[in-house]
Amino acid sequence: MGTTILSFEDRIVIETLRHEKRSLRYIADYLGFSKTTIFNEIHRLKGEYHATSAQADHETKLSYRGRKCSLTVNLKRLIEEKIKVQKWSIEQVAHVVMIAYKTIYNWVDQGLLEISLTDLPDHGIRRKRAKETRGTFSHGRSIEDRPAEASDRNIAGHFEADTVLSGKRKGQAVATFVERKSRLTIVKRLDGRDSTSMTKAILELANQLGTNLKTLTVDHGKEFANYQSIEKNTGVPLYFAHAYSPHERGSNENRNRVLRRFIPKGQPIEEISDDELIQINWYLNSRPLKCLNWRTPIEIFLLNLRH
Repeated sequence: MGTTILSFEDRIVIETLRHEKRSLRYIADYLGFSKTTIFNEIHRLKGEYHATSAQADHETKLSYRGRKCSLTVNLKRLIEEKIKVQKWSIEQVAHVVMIAYKTIYNWVDQGLLEISLTDLPDHGIRRKRAKETRGTFSHGRSIEDRPAEASDRNIAGHFEADTVLSGKRKGQAVATFVERKSRLTIVKRLDGRDSTSMTKAILELANQLGTNLKTLTVDHGKEFANYQSIEKNTGVPLYFAHAYSPHERGSNENRNRVLRRFIPKGQPIEEISDDELIQINWYLNSRPLKCLNWRTPIEIFLLNLRH
């Protein structure tokens, strides 16, 4: 009795011997199975035993075996909320709900989640960035002169700054400020795309953060042309990354990609209310990040906040 699994041929023998009025013990001995196995098989279905029906029932029940899907109604709602509304990545959600991120991808592929590729960061792919066309200038302090504490992310208070546009030629924009250690992201509305609007936003930021704003690393976009006035009025030095080197402001570039999920390219900034902008700031800073050992930017920033 090396196995307790009956084959279709075994079931045909059982049906034949049952027609011959053979006993359970006889059938069990004939096939080399236990009497209990034969008894359970005969009573698999109600009524007279038929090998074909019994085999079909066996195959149906066999298909139900294995690991059951753990996607409950509440878990489905949570995952869709985090990804579609709060713009989390699948990996971030997987960490919070403590399941493999590949499982969530499988649920997306199987259509078990109401999530499409357009709901995912970068629409599920990495895209090449277009070249800068907003105008630049070539003055200012080089990033090569930036203090080591700003580069190694060990000390809080060092920010990167950039501008996110709506795609229109004129109109409002938003400034993004990302703290390098915590990845805290502050999104501020700009009245325009000029240096005056950016200068106003930076002065406001410096007034809000005080000594918690130590340096700013920016690109050579024309919105930072008033850097000398900014440094004079805030005491905060600005460091300029090399041209065509977005990796030197990697945190800002990364956060801007996430921001684009809330403010798609082409959407006028004027359409976004102040309350919506506050909500976007919260969504960006309350999500756990892998680079922070799955803690949130706001948590890390507050732990390092100087009063």
